[in-house]
Amino acid sequence: MFIALPTLTLFWVYLFAAVLPAVFLLTYIYREDTIEKEPAPLLWGLLLMGVLAALVSIVIEELIDGYLVTILDNKSAAYSIVSAFLGVAAVEEGTKFLFLKLRTWKDTNFNYRFDGVVYAVFVSLGFAAFENIGYVYGYGLSVSVPRAFLAVPGHMAFAVFMGAFYGRAKLCRDLGDRAGCFWNLLCAYLTAVFLHGFYDSCAMVGNVLSTLLFVIFVIVMYVVVFKKVRRESQTDKPV
Repeated sequence: MFIALPTLTLFWVYLFAAVLPAVFLLTYIYREDTIEKEPAPLLWGLLLMGVLAALVSIVIEELIDGYLVTILDNKSAAYSIVSAFLGVAAVEEGTKFLFLKLRTWKDTNFNYRFDGVVYAVFVSLGFAAFENIGYVYGYGLSVSVPRAFLAVPGHMAFAVFMGAFYGRAKLCRDLGDRAGCFWNLLCAYLTAVFLHGFYDSCAMVGNVLSTLLFVIFVIVMYVVVFKKVRRESQTDKPV
C-alpha cells in the first residue's frame, strides 16, 4: 500500500496532507470543551487508542471479507451493503468503542458529560488520521482533498453521536441507573454503526440513487453534527 517517495520533502508534504484534516477537527472539538480541558497525556493516549483500533480493524475486516466473498457476489449491491455494515462499520466502530471504554470509563478525568464526546472524537480521529496516511501514501495527493471533506469528518461525525451517548451512560452510572447506563452504551455503539454503515453503503453501491442519497446524507449529517456539538457543549454537566 505504501510507495517509495523520491524526496524527504515530499514525504512531509504527504504526511501533512494526510493528518491536517484530523488536526483541524481535533482543535475544533478541543475548543468546544469549555468547562474543563482534558489533560494532554490523556488526549495523546486516546489518539494512540485510535491507531490501535485501526490496526485491529484491518485484521478483523480481512477475515470478514474473506468470508463474505464466499457467500455473496462481490460485485453485487447486497455485498456492498453487507460489507459496509458488517465488514466495516460494525468492526471499526466496535474497535473504537472498545478502546474508548477501556481507556476512559474509569478515568477520574471523565467528570463531565461532554468529555464523552471529546474522548470518542479523539479516538476516532486517531483512527482516521492513521487510515488517511495509508491512503495518501498509497494513492497520492489526489485522494487527500475528497478524504479531507468526506472520510475524516465522517469519522468525527460518527464519534460525536457515540460520545454523546457515552457521556450520558457515565451520568446514568453515577446516578445508579444501571438500565440507563446499558441502553446509552448500546446506543453509543449502534448509532455510530448505523451512520457509518449507511455512509459506506451509499458510497460503495455507486449507482445514481445511492450517490444522491450519499450527498444528501453527508450534508444533513454535517449540519446536525455541528449543531449537536454546540448543544452538547452548552448544556454540559458534571457526572
